[in-house]
Amino acid sequence: MPPAPKADRRTTVDVTALLERGRTLATPVLRAAVDRLAPPMDTVAAYHFGWIDALGNPAHGDGGKAVRPALAVLSAEVTGATPQTGVPGAVAVELVHNFSLLHDDLMDGDEQRRHRDTVWKVHGPAQAILVGDALFALANEVLLELGTVEAGRATRRLTRATRSLIDGQAQDISYEHRDRVSVEECLEMEGNKTGALLATASSIGAVLGGADEHTADALERYGHHLGLAFQAVDDLLGIWGDPEATGKQTWSDLRQRKKSLPVVAALAAGGPASERLGEILAADAKSSDFATFSEEEFAARAALIEEAGGREWTSEEARRQHIVAIEALDAVTMPDRVREAFTALADFVVVRKR
Repeated sequence: MPPAPKADRRTTVDVTALLERGRTLATPVLRAAVDRLAPPMDTVAAYHFGWIDALGNPAHGDGGKAVRPALAVLSAEVTGATPQTGVPGAVAVELVHNFSLLHDDLMDGDEQRRHRDTVWKVHGPAQAILVGDALFALANEVLLELGTVEAGRATRRLTRATRSLIDGQAQDISYEHRDRVSVEECLEMEGNKTGALLATASSIGAVLGGADEHTADALERYGHHLGLAFQAVDDLLGIWGDPEATGKQTWSDLRQRKKSLPVVAALAAGGPASERLGEILAADAKSSDFATFSEEEFAARAALIEEAGGREWTSEEARRQHIVAIEALDAVTMPDRVREAFTALADFVVVRKR
């Protein structure tokens, strides 16, 4: 995993409280938005969010880390507005994020998310597609019904980020069928797939609070690089994460032939382990029985990635992107407590285990 942030950059901010504040403020509005959906999409969405189980009974499922809502309500405070000002932005970003999860799970064939069967597995592919589309439409509705100039600005930023997110997913899928992907291509894909929406989450509350373009752009830079750090950690967890913590299978990304950062960095490194890994992955791409590979075969691939330096390089990249994200905040005037909260959230992203 990435090394912990340097002690002189640490803060005394309670990150758990920050995350819970974002979740607490956003959830009632999010649930009200989902309730607008026609049956059975409303219950399918409620299952996805962990509010009910597969039989429709109330549940208290893992709703995710809530980093995006926390950033959205925090960013409103940059302008001196209340956290509540950022709530419509937090909800809109969560709706888009979950739209992407519903579709990604189907495209990737993932059967588990947050320790539960995914929507397509329980309710079928058609419902996963329809509910994802509905969540995207709701995101724009939640913002535009505010009827303000700021809401229009926020919607433009969100739709631009959504287009980048979709571009990133398309790149991710296409890379699964290529023998080689460059580190630069992988970073571009991850900047689109993860960085774009975290960038919007980091700025949307400020935009709703009346921030100028300079401030919004600087906050987006913070979020973009935070997203790259976030994805680098995700890539490490996708290979070496504990299934009990991640809620996914062992060697999850290797099973899906993903060209994640540890893989592409290892292939680019050169040397015997890198060459052997390239030969094995090229053969894997032509294999028709890849799904039947044993745990030992996936473990061997993970060991080669680590031996070639892919794990260490990705860990360092997470730290580098974390530093660049923090430096982006220097361009914005904000209360010290808000700056410390942004820093604490960035620290959380690079030391998490799920």
